[in-house]
Amino acid sequence: MLRQGLRVIWTGIRQQRGIFAIAVVGSVLWAAATVGTAWAIGYVTEHEVTPAVEAGEFTAGGLWTIFLVLFAVLVVNMTGVVLRRVAASIAGFNLQASYRQRVTRQYLRLPLSWHHAHPSGQLLSNAHADIEAAWQVFNPLPMAIGVLVMLVIAGGQMIAVDPFLALIGFLVFPGLFAANLVFQRFMAPRITAAQQLRAEVAEVAHESFEAGMLVKAMGREQEETERFGKVTNDLRDSLIDVGRTRGVFEPVIEAIPVLGTLAVLAVGTARVSSGDLTAADVVEVAYLFSILAFPVRALGWVLAEIPRSVIGFRRVDSVLQATGSMQYGEGRLPRTGPARSLSRQVSYAYADPGERAVLGADQPEAAVEATGPQRAMAIRNVTLDVPAGTTTALVGPTGSGKSTLTNLVLRLVDPDSGSVSLDGIDLRSVRKGEVPAVGTLVAQQTFMFDDAVRDNVTLGADLPDASVWDALRTARADGFVSAMPGALDAVIGERGGNLSGGQRQRIALARAIVRKPRLLVLDDATSAVDPAIEQDILGGLRESSDGMTVLVVAYRMATIQLADHIVYLEQGQVVDQGSHDELLGRCQGYGDLVNAYAREAAERAAVAADEEPTR
Repeated sequence: MLRQGLRVIWTGIRQQRGIFAIAVVGSVLWAAATVGTAWAIGYVTEHEVTPAVEAGEFTAGGLWTIFLVLFAVLVVNMTGVVLRRVAASIAGFNLQASYRQRVTRQYLRLPLSWHHAHPSGQLLSNAHADIEAAWQVFNPLPMAIGVLVMLVIAGGQMIAVDPFLALIGFLVFPGLFAANLVFQRFMAPRITAAQQLRAEVAEVAHESFEAGMLVKAMGREQEETERFGKVTNDLRDSLIDVGRTRGVFEPVIEAIPVLGTLAVLAVGTARVSSGDLTAADVVEVAYLFSILAFPVRALGWVLAEIPRSVIGFRRVDSVLQATGSMQYGEGRLPRTGPARSLSRQVSYAYADPGERAVLGADQPEAAVEATGPQRAMAIRNVTLDVPAGTTTALVGPTGSGKSTLTNLVLRLVDPDSGSVSLDGIDLRSVRKGEVPAVGTLVAQQTFMFDDAVRDNVTLGADLPDASVWDALRTARADGFVSAMPGALDAVIGERGGNLSGGQRQRIALARAIVRKPRLLVLDDATSAVDPAIEQDILGGLRESSDGMTVLVVAYRMATIQLADHIVYLEQGQVVDQGSHDELLGRCQGYGDLVNAYAREAAERAAVAADEEPTR
């Protein structure tokens, strides 16, 4: 553990060498001034105080000498403390900020398959609590380095007085390190458990906040409170265990320098009695140890922080070293004309919840075969050909693999087997950013930023307002947006809280359309939109899709009937494909499903007609 801790500390020092060097300079000044206090007192006593006492009077020049000598030592001490503390804080917070940026960038780089195996609450904790734990050691570290300098200076003075007495005092340090090794052995598993429980608390809190509406609608407030209370109490118990362990060991570690001082006094007294030393020599050595007693504790503070630092860094580094990243080539995709998408013999399995590894675990879990029985198979050996310029509908019961297939088509995840290509180019061979440049997904669950309508549509791209309005018109969102105070400048609230579900979906659709994609993938993207408006939207897309290929996950008859080609899936496999009429005539599963869709639509229309007021 100590070796790992020193490796973490060295990693931080290398990354903040300039600022940390200033902290070390300040610490050296503080150490020199602290030890120099003994010299200053001795100097003014010998040259000013004693002669003045013997003469029976103090001169003004003597008083000024005493003041200036002590003031100079004080200024050096204060300068050192300021430099040490300020620079150490800057170095520590710089490291925290740098690693938060690196971890966040890594989260965005890693594919969805990696995120499926790591709960978002734990990742939030990793980006905050684990990084803070990793670099908290930098607060006492410069002081500990100053202590080492102080020990060298004071050690030299003590050896000059009496080597044997100095040796007795130096026995403090083997004892200090031995106590710390025992402390680390007890503390490491407790710190590991506490850091993991911090992540679990963040995970439960994140789920409760995200599902706030569901919790209230289902009356589950008490159950969620109890669930959160359980993990919170587990964390409390774990932190109490950490505090109990620290509370037992820290007094022992802090007592060791005091025991060293007592040993020096005891041995020194014996040597004075035997005539080997004078009382002044023993007092000088004992005084040096007394001024070192508190600073030496800084070594204990650093050693006490090492287990927490190692565990935090290990959890952070496990994210930075994650190997789930996608591979990219140097190829490019055409930018004009509708795209042809071909997925050939693709299979994909989601990670089973039992496979979710703990971040920073010493023993990573054994790999599981991608298509093995312990994995949740989403699709198996599917071939999907979406001709350029056409509208293709994916139809199938819930859980048949439609959404997974759309993710594969746009390379949000890579298949476990098989290949996905656009215009005959394997997506694994193209540069990063090429697929989003030509293909866009509009999911059923939309996300809105707490920002203006314009920014939610453009996502920061430099697009003229005319293009934004054109996209809004195609998505049939221009009406309600123009009615909002400020129109494109209207702020829609966190997660689009000021909009209805259908309005959010239409803005999300405009967000995709404004980019003029060659391949537009709609994953039940109009489920919250009124059927009549949905037909207008799909009709508008069809009219404006001369340069666009559309792949749509369809649940409504109106959507299905607008498609040029329909692919029917069940249990992760393609059962049949063709036109609507062809599938109705030969595929019973498809017929049963679309007839159910039709009955549901008719029932909704009947209810709407009954509720319409009589004129």
